[in-house]
Amino acid sequence: MRIIFMGTPEFAVPTLQALVDAAHEVVCVYTQPPRPGGRRGRELTPTPVHQRAADLGIEVRHPKSLRSAEEQEAFAALDADVAVVAAYGLILPQAILDAPKFGCLNVHASILPHWRGAAPIHRAVMAGDPVTGVTIMQMEAGLDTGPMLATARTPIEDKTTGELTEELAEIGAQLMVGTLIDLKMLHPLKQDDVQATYAAKIDKAEARIDWSKPADEIERLVRGLAPFPGAWFELGGERVKLLRAENAEGAGNPGEVVDERMAIACGTGAIRPVRLQRAGKPAMDLDTFLRGNAVAKGTILT
Repeated sequence: MRIIFMGTPEFAVPTLQALVDAAHEVVCVYTQPPRPGGRRGRELTPTPVHQRAADLGIEVRHPKSLRSAEEQEAFAALDADVAVVAAYGLILPQAILDAPKFGCLNVHASILPHWRGAAPIHRAVMAGDPVTGVTIMQMEAGLDTGPMLATARTPIEDKTTGELTEELAEIGAQLMVGTLIDLKMLHPLKQDDVQATYAAKIDKAEARIDWSKPADEIERLVRGLAPFPGAWFELGGERVKLLRAENAEGAGNPGEVVDERMAIACGTGAIRPVRLQRAGKPAMDLDTFLRGNAVAKGTILT
């Protein structure tokens, strides 16, 4: 098929690669504009999708908006059979949605209608969902409200958002390739709006650990925000990210260290850090952290 691909982060790269590997003609890639990065934060850095498209020799466009008539005409002039969208990051006006012969298909990282919105993987982990997945959806004007063409599931277990993102990216890539093979025979399934839940963008305030919460909830928060933005607490006035934790024995006031290996009392139960990261330092396991940062029993974390 003649395809326009629209995506930005690392999550979208496997889908782009899978389309090329399946011998589709990817005529153009749309992605977010390069942003300041590098060591000094001044170098313009292309998105992961931009970099992969360049490696594959595919034309790349990165408009700041698709609302102008000029951009919409340029998009339509590509005469695509379908647009494949994966975490693109811009709203698609109706003229864009209508331009390809078979419309725009989205790789969405949840089992719709659950977790529509910006942070479906984070929210599924933080909510304690047992299962998540990928839905291939026919896009329409609403936020992730379009009819569904295919769904694949995977257990969450004790995975972090980072681990699930990599897994779902691969699942989504293969699911999209299979969907395109059967596209003319598929019957879109309307979403049940009554069952919908919303995956709001992660707010910075959510990342600070509230030790009055139950241990299970804090452990899910830690996994849900790992590796980014990272749940955190303060130790001696320094911010420390907690990237992995496990349930532990012990009781005390919320935030109190209750043994020599840094078990931390919560509102109910306790957790023990498994992987931590001090500001400006690499992530490290608990034993390595404690060798350089003695944390005495009775210490109160905030």
